[in-house]
Amino acid sequence: MALYPNLDQMNLIPEYASVPNNYGTKPLPPPAQASTNHLSLVSSSQSLYPALTEYMGFDLSDMTKKGPAIPAMNSGVVAIPAVPGQVTNGLRQLTLCKDAKGRVGLMVSAVNNGVFVCFILKNSPAALGGLRFGDQILRINDTVLAGYSTEKVHNLIRKLPVNNINFMIRDRPFERTITMQKDSVGRVGFEFNKGKITALVKDSSAARNGLVTDHHLLEVQGQNVIGMSDKEILKLINQAGSVITVTIIPSLLFEQMMKKMKADYVKAKMDHSAHV
Repeated sequence: MALYPNLDQMNLIPEYASVPNNYGTKPLPPPAQASTNHLSLVSSSQSLYPALTEYMGFDLSDMTKKGPAIPAMNSGVVAIPAVPGQVTNGLRQLTLCKDAKGRVGLMVSAVNNGVFVCFILKNSPAALGGLRFGDQILRINDTVLAGYSTEKVHNLIRKLPVNNINFMIRDRPFERTITMQKDSVGRVGFEFNKGKITALVKDSSAARNGLVTDHHLLEVQGQNVIGMSDKEILKLINQAGSVITVTIIPSLLFEQMMKKMKADYVKAKMDHSAHV
């Protein structure tokens, strides 16, 4: 069970909870599956939530476009497992080395005098070491990066020795994870376009657990989905179990971090491995 249960779990109806027997507990049977297994369709044009105007010091006044209102749906009741890819915002230290081509395998973006990972090359030392999109790099060896430009950090990394490169990382300070549960036809209640959440279903698990529009999907069940097509992301959602966890970031921040990245390169080269 997750350390912090989601709202659906906190509101479990007693008769649906696990019941004891001679062999432990009897889990709730999985909800019935319908012939269709996709996210809800959008039908009109009214926002379900007030627009955010500030996020961690950022002006989000451009993120006030209203999304459509969509019909309500019910959500099933299931037990909540441990959350994959949980964002902690804590500090961790990594020691990496360069590969045979002299690369660590990451690119960064400077945002508000901080340095953030915006690209991880698949199968690179950075990917194998567990770096993720949105991680803040606080220090490399003895160099504190506050105030460094993107190019200055890249130049610093190029000049580093091959071995024993020490990174001090803060875990994804702009991101958060949302855990939801599917209803009887496999829906959680949101729609997205090009990875950006555009609409929520009223009274759905997504709405109840705090998912919001104008945010980009970064991970599904702990798997990086940046650069994937909507069809590929939807497939991951459909293949997940009754409980699904997504990692999101405000779209304004995501677009700022990705503005110099080429979409084709990201899709082909980005690390899309899963982390638990």
